[in-house]
This record gives sequence, C-alpha cells and structure tokens, in this order.
Amino acid sequence: MTTVAAYAAPAAKAPLERTTIERRAVGTHDILIEIKYAGICHSDIHQAREGWGEAIFPMVPGHEIAGVVTEVGPGVTKYAVGDRVGVGCFVDSCGECAQCAAGQEQFCAQAVGTYNAIGRDGEPTYGGYSTHVVVSERFAVRVPDALSLDVAAPLLCAGITLYSPLKRWQAGPGKKVAILGLGGLGHMGVKIAHALGAEVTVLSQTLRKQEDGLKLGADHFHATSDPKTFEQLAGSLDLIVSTVSAPLDLGAYLGLLKPGGALVNVGAPEEPNQLNMFGLIGGNKILAGSMIGGIAETQEMLDFCAEHGLGAEIELIRADEVNEAYERVLASDVRYRFVIDAATI
Repeated sequence: MTTVAAYAAPAAKAPLERTTIERRAVGTHDILIEIKYAGICHSDIHQAREGWGEAIFPMVPGHEIAGVVTEVGPGVTKYAVGDRVGVGCFVDSCGECAQCAAGQEQFCAQAVGTYNAIGRDGEPTYGGYSTHVVVSERFAVRVPDALSLDVAAPLLCAGITLYSPLKRWQAGPGKKVAILGLGGLGHMGVKIAHALGAEVTVLSQTLRKQEDGLKLGADHFHATSDPKTFEQLAGSLDLIVSTVSAPLDLGAYLGLLKPGGALVNVGAPEEPNQLNMFGLIGGNKILAGSMIGGIAETQEMLDFCAEHGLGAEIELIRADEVNEAYERVLASDVRYRFVIDAATI
C-alpha cells in the first residue's frame, strides 16, 4: 500500500478537502500512474452530493484521468514506464461475460466504477482527484502524442460519452445532427460531430454562446427559449444528442426529428421525465440512452481526436479551487471543462 495525497468529500454535500488515501500495491498486471490532470465532470457533483442516491464516503471523485506510467507489474505487456495514459469511468470488470467479450466492459454486471464503488477486492475505489492511481493495464488507454495531457483528460468521459452515440447513430456526411446543451459534454459533441462530417446544430437555452458554438464547428445555433426555434426546425433533424442534466419537454424535441430520427440522452437528470407516447409513435421516432464506451472504443475515440486535433476546451485550476469550480459548473460558468492540475494537490 502507498499513501498519496487527494481531495475528498468527507460526507454528502460537504466541501471537498485535502487528505490522504491508500493506493494498493502494484500487482502483476497493474500499472502505477502519476496523475498529471483530472477533469471535473458534472457527474462528480451529482455523486459527491448524493443526487443520484446513496454514495460511499469519504469520496475522491474524478474519472477523467491523464498521467504518466511510473511503475509496471511483472506481467504487464501493454505499457512501459514513461507511457502517457488515461483512465476513464471504470477500472475493472469480470473479463468473462458476453459484454466483456464484446468489448463493452461498461455493461458488465461486475464493472467497477473508478470512484464511489466497491472493488472486487472489497475495498472502496478512489478517483482522479489525487496524485497517483493504480489500475489494471486492461483499463488504461494510451494518450496519443498529438494530444496534450491537460486537454486529453476530459476526453476520458466527455469525449467518449459523445463519440459513442455519434458513431452508433452514424453521424456523418448527409446527416443533420443537433447537440442539445453546450457545456462540458456538448462542446465535445460539436467538435466530434463536425469532424465526422455531419451538419451540426447547437440547441442552447440562449444565444449567449453562439460565437463559441460556431467556432467549435457548428453550422447553426438556435435558442431553445425561443418558441420559433421549434417551429423553424420541426421535422428537420436526423439525430439529437441531449447532454443536459435537467428534465426536458421530450415531446417538443422529438418534434424536431425527421421520421425515423433519434433523440439520444447522455445527460442524467436527478428527476424523472414524462413523455406523451404519441410524440414517439408519430414518425417512428426513437428515444434512446447512451452511456460511455468500452475500452477499445475509448482508445478509438482518443485516436480519432488526435487525428483531428480535438482536445477539450479547458480552464486549468488548482486543487484548492475545486469547491468553487463545483459551484461554477452548477451555474454553467465554465467554458468548457475544469481540469485540476494534480501537481497542486
């Protein structure tokens, strides 16, 4: 066991504070990563404040981890000391079920979250708001040299969360794709959809971020607070990816889709939504959800982003600014992802 510095929430809704945690010894197939940067995801706030239900405390959040390998176990073949790597939303799975065999480890019944979870060893997992982490080589991905580690860190959640549904629903040339919400998730959705060749529309509450959206690659930008938006865009879109974490008028957004179009939710509101089924039935429309991707797809996403020069738009902060950053995320006052400099922990 190794003692390392971290920032943790000691209890639900309590401010995060500097502390120390124990990391397991490096096992046969493990790697020790010196964390360089850790992104702040809205899901960190949901979990630290028990918005999604009972959680495990003390909690060290963070599942957008980028760093450098500093030690490898004797059985490690994938990485060497000095390699640039990332860790995303989960750090273990059974490795034997149909989901694992299909490269969809995120759906394994025994998948273990990077934090706020109990590992298969019976110990709680702690996330990336720390100086080091030990993970199995199976659950790390290589960060291409073309991506700096600070802008790569948010790709381990925000990047794959948007890349996976955009690929699955075949965003590309000839497709009209809308990204609902221009925040930490949504801004990566705009970049990726544009790089895939789709015609991209941003749907945001106001036009406040219009200039940003167009610079990120959007072709069109509309305010959802304006009723004319829903008249103008009615029946025109092939795909909407919703990144917002608040309840929506699903029927109104389904009305923007062409027949056979899909509304895919990646945001996770704490409150339930309601839907009149006629909004779904009319036009054979699809209401879907999407989580993250498996390890192979996450590596594919990183390679794609490196090829197209797609890093996250970040605001780099010191670790002691994390509580202020949480409040600013809730106020939508970040463009577009806070990233903790782990050297300040």
